[in-house]
Amino acid sequence: MFALLFLLAVTACNSVATPASDSGIEGQALIGPTCPVVQVGQECPDQPYQATVTVLNDKGKQVTQFEADAEGRFRVPLEPGTYTLRPESPGVMPRGIEQTVTVTAGQFTQVTIQYDSGI
Repeated sequence: MFALLFLLAVTACNSVATPASDSGIEGQALIGPTCPVVQVGQECPDQPYQATVTVLNDKGKQVTQFEADAEGRFRVPLEPGTYTLRPESPGVMPRGIEQTVTVTAGQFTQVTIQYDSGI
């Protein structure tokens, strides 16, 4: 009897809620502008950015933090719900733009995270 209670207690303490693997957010982090002076006829597209982003739930509590890859891409499993994405900045610039996203069951919500380069 004692062994069964001990096993149940250990199992309860070790159980960790894992995020849904069939829902979450995915997309790319971009930084721009990347040209010091943009002129008519000259393209200056935003560039991929290896960003660190904090994910907050609807109560403002941190759920997770992730880093985009070298191409700015990310895929983060999350339970369905509403989240705030808070791009972290290494200093004053570049500065990321915070946004709210809604995750729907069975889907990955497409997100673009924008950083202002300060140029």
